[in-house]
Amino acid sequence: MTLKQTVIIICALILVVAFAVVVAAEELLPNVTAIEIKGLRRIEEGAIRSRLSQKVGEQLSQEKTTEDIKSVYRMGYFDDVKTELIPFEGGIKVVYIIKEKPTIIKVSFQGNKEYDDKELREKMPLSPGAISDVTLINDNAIKLRKFYEEEGYYLAKVVPVVRKVNDEDVEVTYQIDEGKKVTIKDIIFVGNNNISSRKLRKVMKTETRKFYSFVMGGGYYNKEDIQKDLVKIRELYYENGYIKIQVVDPKIELTPDKLGMIITIQVEEGDQFTLASVEITGNKTFETAELMKLIKSQPGKTFNGAIMKKDTEALTKQHTDNGFAVASVMPDLKPDDATRTVKVNYIIEEGDKYAIGRIDITGNSKTKDKVIRRQIRVDEGDTFNGTALKRTFERLNNLNYFDKVEINPKPRQDEKVVDLDVAVKEKDTGFLTVGGGYSSTDGLIGTVDITQTNLFGGGQYIKIKGDLGTRMSNAELAYRDPYFLDSTYLFGASLYKNTRQYQSEYKRKSKGGELMIGKELSEYWGISASYNLDFTTIYDVAWNATPSVQAQAGDWTTSAVSFAITRDSRDNVRDPLSGSRNQYSVALAGLGGNVGYLKNYVDSSWYFPIFEESTIHIRGRAGWLSGAFGKQVPLYHKFYVGGLDTIRGLDYGEAGPKDPITGQAIGADKMVIGNVEYIFPILNELKVKGVAFFDVGRGWTSGQKFGTDLRYTAGGGIRWFSPFGPIRIEYGFNLDRKPGESSGRIEFGAGSAF
Repeated sequence: MTLKQTVIIICALILVVAFAVVVAAEELLPNVTAIEIKGLRRIEEGAIRSRLSQKVGEQLSQEKTTEDIKSVYRMGYFDDVKTELIPFEGGIKVVYIIKEKPTIIKVSFQGNKEYDDKELREKMPLSPGAISDVTLINDNAIKLRKFYEEEGYYLAKVVPVVRKVNDEDVEVTYQIDEGKKVTIKDIIFVGNNNISSRKLRKVMKTETRKFYSFVMGGGYYNKEDIQKDLVKIRELYYENGYIKIQVVDPKIELTPDKLGMIITIQVEEGDQFTLASVEITGNKTFETAELMKLIKSQPGKTFNGAIMKKDTEALTKQHTDNGFAVASVMPDLKPDDATRTVKVNYIIEEGDKYAIGRIDITGNSKTKDKVIRRQIRVDEGDTFNGTALKRTFERLNNLNYFDKVEINPKPRQDEKVVDLDVAVKEKDTGFLTVGGGYSSTDGLIGTVDITQTNLFGGGQYIKIKGDLGTRMSNAELAYRDPYFLDSTYLFGASLYKNTRQYQSEYKRKSKGGELMIGKELSEYWGISASYNLDFTTIYDVAWNATPSVQAQAGDWTTSAVSFAITRDSRDNVRDPLSGSRNQYSVALAGLGGNVGYLKNYVDSSWYFPIFEESTIHIRGRAGWLSGAFGKQVPLYHKFYVGGLDTIRGLDYGEAGPKDPITGQAIGADKMVIGNVEYIFPILNELKVKGVAFFDVGRGWTSGQKFGTDLRYTAGGGIRWFSPFGPIRIEYGFNLDRKPGESSGRIEFGAGSAF
């Protein structure tokens, strides 16, 4: 036997013996007779024990104790975790020795001049009592840095300093060097040969500082916004066929005085591609010909990424609306560089067909379950439907009972059902408003308003309101139950008493009430009927009032029935982005009383979303009025065109018939109004929006030719969707000014949507 062979044999024997020793040691390891945890001060012992895999009565395992140390340490509350083994009652006691991280007893700021401590604390969640965790402390420093960046302090520095008070407590101080505000002076594009810099800037939220930026915001660098802008730039190129577009991260340069910033964005456009063909593969349930009808992309035309996205959404919707809850559609692009064409293949993965499982509702401590469930457009056991879930979300939001609504589908693949978790966060639905304001029509107004829109959590609406103004007073009591006695019928009732002065010519006082019933016919259609009884007195008629006004003096009793049919598909009834509302109503008065008329009214509003959270609103209205039963029609029942809710920039009734002697508005027998608005966000978090508008319309007497001498105005304004209702300030320019008219008017109003 050689020396080499001898060494190999000896090594092998050593390995065998070592293995045997290890096995024997494992077999000889004692059982764990107790587990003790030391060092805890704030953390509950149960929280630690729930993470331990080593159990009393089991054989001691080094693997388990090692894993337990890691598991406890990962909780994030401890600086150190170790174990100690102590003989105990014929076995081993495992002692977990834990050193907790210190507690933060104070959070302070130094160096902040522009923003006080209270403002900074609102921007970060760290507060006394928290665990002193390095990651947590640094994350809050990043939040403060981001806040300063958003406010224009691009060079701001935030450094956390931790001071040890004792072994258990620390203080955290954020040292802040605010620096000076840095505004964006210019945004430069390099490499954009086919799309102008102006068009590229137009899709960006980031912009240079303008003279109006102190009101509208903007002009400061925000890292999150710029990253989103880069995505929008890529999407714009995609929409124009540049499928190989590359956008490089922006280069930031400061001006010599470090008060200005120049952002340079480099793009590599590549070639423009034409769509060669469209294919659909993977579809099993629906025929290809049926799905191709949903495709809007057209071969032979320039490739358009936006249309491809809509095609993808349409194909996905077709499947999710028919039970395929987890269906996915992935567009696969196959470009041919030689011909500069691209083939698109929509690859469909249908998955299984699902039904609706459990529907669980959480977060509604006040609102009753039934109020929420009657808005849910699917029932347990129904086939899954994505559009129905979207409509459920819209309807729950439209209740205006919740700050937040979330619908979370949770598939159970084994059972092929999708459970729905409907989570809501309730908000205050009761309001007590005491205040004042100014209306273009009514002058100075003082208001007391008590309103509850979700009475006792049952969805009923009640309102008690009183107004007192320089030209009017009003008292109102109203009640509405959209599901009267848990039926599918709406019931409403109201009482009112008011007085109003009309253009120094006469005064009117009224009292009366209304009863209404209604019913939803389908998802978007509804009908209603109402009866109104009104007692009005016209008094204090001026001596120089026209004969038409003087003839109104005295008492009038109106007994009227009204019918209306409405289709409303708006995504949000208070602040719509899409959808429409169309209504036809007819009112007949004269079955009792001394007033008789037939009034027809058509109102159609359409919303078309453009960009993000901006919309085009187009509204048209028409009305015509005639006498009935040989009775008179008082002036206050006629149409008055002009003012905040009709033709802005003109006085109340100014776009209609006027008395030939006094020039005062006397109301119209027929009218038409058209409004076009562009509505855009200004301060999203405060729900403040801007509006630019164009109005056209007019009112006519029965003897005047319909459609002649239309009036035109244009202007803009600001709207705040406050918790108490919309508040509007708008200015309209009179585009075809007549003798004696002003060049424009500022309009103010509150409490009603346009």
